[in-house]
Amino acid sequence: MLPLTALLASVALLLGGNGLLGTLLAVRSQTEGWGEQTTGLVMSGYFIGFFLGTFTAPPLIRRVGHIRAFAFHAALAAAAVLVFPLWANPVAWMALRIVTGMALVGLCTVIESWLNAQSAPEHRSRVFGVYMVVSLLALAAGQLLLDLQPPRSPVLFSVVAILFALAILPVSITRLSPPPVATAPRAGILQICRTAPSAAAGALLAGTALGAFWGMGAVYAGSLGLDRAGIGTFMAATILGGAALQLPIGRLSDRGDRRSMLAGVSALGAVVAACALQLDPTARAGVLALFFLFGGLAFALYPLAVAHLLDRLPAEQLLAGCSALLLLNGIGAAIGPAAAGLVMERWGAGALPVFFAITLALLALVAGGRRLLKARHLLHPARFHPMVRTTPVALELLPEIPDRPSRPAHDPRPN
Repeated sequence: MLPLTALLASVALLLGGNGLLGTLLAVRSQTEGWGEQTTGLVMSGYFIGFFLGTFTAPPLIRRVGHIRAFAFHAALAAAAVLVFPLWANPVAWMALRIVTGMALVGLCTVIESWLNAQSAPEHRSRVFGVYMVVSLLALAAGQLLLDLQPPRSPVLFSVVAILFALAILPVSITRLSPPPVATAPRAGILQICRTAPSAAAGALLAGTALGAFWGMGAVYAGSLGLDRAGIGTFMAATILGGAALQLPIGRLSDRGDRRSMLAGVSALGAVVAACALQLDPTARAGVLALFFLFGGLAFALYPLAVAHLLDRLPAEQLLAGCSALLLLNGIGAAIGPAAAGLVMERWGAGALPVFFAITLALLALVAGGRRLLKARHLLHPARFHPMVRTTPVALELLPEIPDRPSRPAHDPRPN
């Protein structure tokens, strides 16, 4: 694990900066008076860019090598971040969000392909777990930087750009041999919907709910009367809930039918979200505790969907299937902020928990209905793995995914 420390340090810097940037943009959009609908559309741009980047990043990495590609994407992300305060316009910000999404997926692809190549088969699950823990903790830590300066100040944008630039340093001095990037096979979404409809619905609707949280959670927290420090703490508490509760939920799902767990966790998440409508905004501890629980439930849905799909597919189709599931999750994540923004524009910022409740209740109905209609069938029994949305390359770290023999150990091209 020690040789991978440089890569994990870069991950922490990147995701800490990216976590701060998302919350900062949501808060700043409100100070500009753009309204929830416009803010939701702006925030959707990141997930659109993330999707596009899965197609553009691998060819660039193969062309110029890992270190050069990492520096390219980090410079692009830092430059885009510095333009945000200079050009406060919704259309420009959406375009910049697309650029930052493309840059971040390129950076993650470099790191994840490196982690994958350097992980022995018997250590892949451990490396994947550490990577996800670092990712979640960095995203939570980034929220706490929000109170350093007012959102109208360019200072916080500069802090994000600095973190992106600093992420280049560990990668540029590592002695690890950079591997080639293989193109992840892609399975048709319709095939996944036929094979494991509960997994497909889980990925799509979990992406919708969490996309809405990432894009509009800070706006909702502001509507509760929280100050900048309170908004950062609110976002961090929800993310930490996702980090804390995924593994216990996953271990329970390993003991039975995952559709029952998917339906139960979704239904409980919908109830928790509905309870937020009765919250006293002045009871800060109660707000944080409720959304800690909500985060623990909501963040567990996508990995539950992945685990269910792993149960259902033959080994040779696992990577392609998980890549298709990731695509569905990304589609949901792009829809979430825009749809939540419409709801909040119409019924007020406090309606975000209603959006969460409806989305998760729909997932509970789909998963519960499938559980009642069709008996459990395990083609390839798997274990639950805590995770956040990532790139298709990271999915190769899952121990259930067979090694691809065509992948060489080292990349002979210079960086």
